[in-house]
Order: sequence, then structure tokens, then C-alpha cells
Amino acid sequence: MQGKELIQALRGGRRVYGTAIYSPSPIWPRVVTNLDLDMVFIDTEHTPQDRNMISWMCNAFAALGLAPVVRIPEPDPYLAQMTLDGGAHGIIAPYVESPKQVKALGGAVKFGPLKGERLRAALDGEAELEPELAEYLARRNENKALFINIESVPALENLDAILSLPYIDCVLVGPHDLSCSLGFPEQYDHPDFQAAIRTIISKSRGAGVGIGIHHNFAHHEIEWVKAGANLVMHSSDISAFNRALTAEFKQIREATDDAGQIVDENVHF
Repeated sequence: MQGKELIQALRGGRRVYGTAIYSPSPIWPRVVTNLDLDMVFIDTEHTPQDRNMISWMCNAFAALGLAPVVRIPEPDPYLAQMTLDGGAHGIIAPYVESPKQVKALGGAVKFGPLKGERLRAALDGEAELEPELAEYLARRNENKALFINIESVPALENLDAILSLPYIDCVLVGPHDLSCSLGFPEQYDHPDFQAAIRTIISKSRGAGVGIGIHHNFAHHEIEWVKAGANLVMHSSDISAFNRALTAEFKQIREATDDAGQIVDENVHF
């Protein structure tokens, strides 16, 4: 997918599949294409990657038909526009809790390169854009998606107002931070956590935007898809590597515990 297709699929309720990519290896994009995904989630909030490397990753994945969506370190419109300029097809804004934040991000993602007083007046409804400019901005930004992380109790409390704004293409729940904000760290089966997830799913789909939860456990993701989520943002390269090698080394150690120590008699100490 490219950004425009991604936006249409998410808003249209069609299923979209992605994973988080942390490794900047030049071999990795080719491997990821074997997973039959639609998009990749590249993180700069918790991962030490520089701007040049993020741009390289975005352009490599985009060239292979995987829409690159980058989580910026904070919900800042200037960081959003900078990252889009580097080749991202979408922005994930972390820890969004207010409509004011969404409006500022929407201005950066959907109206760039317009900035300053003219952008503020347009977003606040004080002045209409000239038809030629409005058409130009719509065409220029048609491949740029806005994802917002909902991951706190204040965000839940403001969700109706947040979703009333027209700029959001997808809500992405941060389950770890949300569970902490609710007071039940990593208790993803807790009834209050499950109720919060179902509320977010219902309200997001009701507003006509995509909804997904970035998670490592397939059984939870299957439950949430059945409840209406249409973005499956499963795991990450690092998590999958850790789980697979942990399981394989455990199997090897258990199978060879009784094999004894192999000694080469030709080696002298």
C-alpha cells in the first residue's frame, strides 16, 4: 500500500496488517516483504534512530509497497512535518489527550506546507482557503495519514471530542501505557482494560476512522478484531526475534542436557 490506499482502507473499515520495525539493516525490507503486510510502524519515540536513517527506512519500505508510518517522539506538528518530508506516509503521534493536539497535528499532516497565522485561521474556521490552494494542499497531502496513540485515562475521557475532528485516519492504542494509566500495569485481561479497549474500538469505528492496538499476543488481537478493530499491528522485529530464539535455545538445551560434553582428544591443554 501507499499512503492514500492506507487511508482509504483504514477509514473504510477494511483489514490492514502491519508490524513494528526497529532494525535499520538494509536486508530487512526484503525480508519483511515476505510477510504479506500493508504497512510498517517505525518508532522514534523509544528507539534511538537519527533523521537520516529514518528517511532511508521510509523510502526503502515505500519502494517495496509497504506504507511507512513513523511514531514521532511527541505530538509536535513540526516534528510531524519534518518526518513526512523525509518520506513517511503517515505519522503516529504518541500520548494524545486533547482535541487541541489533534488540530495542530492535523494542520501539519493535512495542510503542509501551510503554517503560521494562515494555517491557524483556516483550522479555526476564521478564513477559507482559496480554491486553488485548497486543491493543491489536498493533492499534496493525499498520501499522508495521521494516527494518534490513545493510551491514557484523560484520552479516554476526551475521546468523543478528539474523534469529532476530521483529521484522524486511525486510532492506535498503546496497551502498555493505557494499562498503567488505568492502574493495572500489563494486566491486559483485566475487565477495566478490556472495557476501555472495546469503548475505543466502538467509538473509533463509529467516527469512521481505523482502529488498532499494537500488541505482541495474537489471542488478544483476534479478540479485538472480532470486536471491530481493523488494524492488526502485531509485534515487532525485536520481539519476534526474542521469542523465537528463546524458544529454540530452550528446546536445544533441553534436548542436549543428557548428551554429555564432547571432547576432542586431539586437543591438549
